[in-house]
Amino acid sequence: MRRIRTLTLGALILIVGVAGACGDSATAPASPAASPTAPTTPTTTPTPTTTPAPSTTPGCGVTSVGFTPLNDLTGGTYRDQPGGLYPGRTNAHPDQAAGLALARTIQPRNSAGAPDTNGTYALVSIGMSNTTMEFAAFKKMADADAGRDPHLVIVDGAQGGQTAALWANPACACWGVLDSRLQAAGVSAAQVAVVWLKEADAGPTSGWPSHAAQLKNEIETMLQLLKQRFANLQIAYLSSRIYAGYATSALNPEPYAYEGAFSVRGVIQDQQTGQGGIDYRSGQAPWVAWGPYLWADGLRPRSDGLTWACSDLSASDGTHPSASGQQKVASMLLDFVRTDTTAREWFLR
Repeated sequence: MRRIRTLTLGALILIVGVAGACGDSATAPASPAASPTAPTTPTTTPTPTTTPAPSTTPGCGVTSVGFTPLNDLTGGTYRDQPGGLYPGRTNAHPDQAAGLALARTIQPRNSAGAPDTNGTYALVSIGMSNTTMEFAAFKKMADADAGRDPHLVIVDGAQGGQTAALWANPACACWGVLDSRLQAAGVSAAQVAVVWLKEADAGPTSGWPSHAAQLKNEIETMLQLLKQRFANLQIAYLSSRIYAGYATSALNPEPYAYEGAFSVRGVIQDQQTGQGGIDYRSGQAPWVAWGPYLWADGLRPRSDGLTWACSDLSASDGTHPSASGQQKVASMLLDFVRTDTTAREWFLR
């Protein structure tokens, strides 16, 4: 049995990444481990990108919060943290070759986990309400994709209200619900091969950088638990939250949605530097990489043209995706699994 590490921050110098949606409760549940030790709070440093002043009008009036998407910030900084999705101011994984090698080991298995050309392997989502809403839209699109490998089974394991703090607890009922969903899909634990994980904590109040450090540690614990439960899990793709400038509640507003991306980068950095107890080589966790990076500054286009209109978010809270927002994320995820060098190895025929 692999040992769950004590949650510590480690090096936060290059953390970036996940701000997965929020749960359904406005009160964040207590973390199952001690609070991490955070580095000295950095000061804000201007980026080389011109940013408009954020609106003070709540809801749909906040069409920009003035932050630069991480993938566009490779030459700049945010609160003294360098940009880029990966350490080193880059949007390229430093160990992509290892991920590709692992992707090529994914194969159909029988329920006991033995290779079997008549077997299956599964892609499973892990996260909270936003994740399940978006993944449900993706599943419909992916299941209908003629290019999808027929051995691949797609299972939505994400659940409303199940924040990172809850999933990081091995006693969480969310794990039992996940098992039930796998069973209903005809998938055994030995057939789970890939995870898409998008998480956040509800009602964060601790400020920068402690909330980002806490989320990073929770995700690392989740990765350990996933590998313990699913021995053949090879890859976990992480995504952070969509734009939350239109939020009308404290569930997970800006800047938490934006800053959660630093948590994802921190997880990846920890794996690359041997920190956090998530070494994929020794089987502590799956290999970790960015999935689609979903954040853009409202109506201010990202370099690839991505924007988020108020109509892409729920009219009730400006936090959960509307039908159009769900389709937008689903399309980005489908494009990712069809084109990413590691993902297309197991998604396409």
